[in-house]
Amino acid sequence: MRILFVGDVHGKPGRRILKERLPRLRSRFEANLVIVNGENAAGGAGISADVAQELLASGADVITGGNHTWHHRDAFELLDAETRIVRPLNYPAGTPGRGSAVVAAARNTTRVAVLNAQGRVFMPVPIDDPFRILRAEVDRLREQTPVIVVDMHAEATSEKVALGWYLDGKVSAVIGTHTHVQTADERVLPEGTAYITDVGMTGPLDGVLGMDRERIIERFLTALPVRFEVAAGPAQLNAVALDIDEDSGRARSIVRIRETDDAD
Repeated sequence: MRILFVGDVHGKPGRRILKERLPRLRSRFEANLVIVNGENAAGGAGISADVAQELLASGADVITGGNHTWHHRDAFELLDAETRIVRPLNYPAGTPGRGSAVVAAARNTTRVAVLNAQGRVFMPVPIDDPFRILRAEVDRLREQTPVIVVDMHAEATSEKVALGWYLDGKVSAVIGTHTHVQTADERVLPEGTAYITDVGMTGPLDGVLGMDRERIIERFLTALPVRFEVAAGPAQLNAVALDIDEDSGRARSIVRIRETDDAD
């Protein structure tokens, strides 16, 4: 089984390059399933009903979230209604939406479980321990399918690396999101879990983490509040391609992908 995981889609530039490039990437890697992190897809923060439908129409089979998921008010109803969107599962009980989904993969009889969790290190929201919450959910989902992909939305590299080792052999992949800069540490861990600390961002190439660089620089120079705006100009698409044995759930390989408007 082959799965594409596309890094944080950021604003309109990210949605545009996703729509343009995803069909070709899906064909190139013969992907049975596409997972897209969309927590910044609507205006650079959050997701809305219209934007979610745009991502799904562009080829996403599952959309994952993060700490900005609830930025737009209509996301509350969206998360409860749309089973193809998952938000961090370690938020308190009663939070809109769900933290995992089990979905069918194209041209394959094995279903795929997709989980989303949020880290606690350097993250301001008080949430439950992602390690224990994920382990319990993974144990439950392994009764349904051996193919399990985790989106770990976290700030600290150490927290993501530790989670990768903690879940090695228990899930097919642990894919880091949130920091928007693609790391070069992709590997298959000894017990068969594909890992990368951060898959990167799909959005503006010349901004600062997707935002207009002049406004970010102003914030650093003055320490005063500044209204951030999504950067203009060329865009990039960051992703990974996973090859997974559907019988065991073990990953065979993980390939890092980076495409930009100015290079094919």
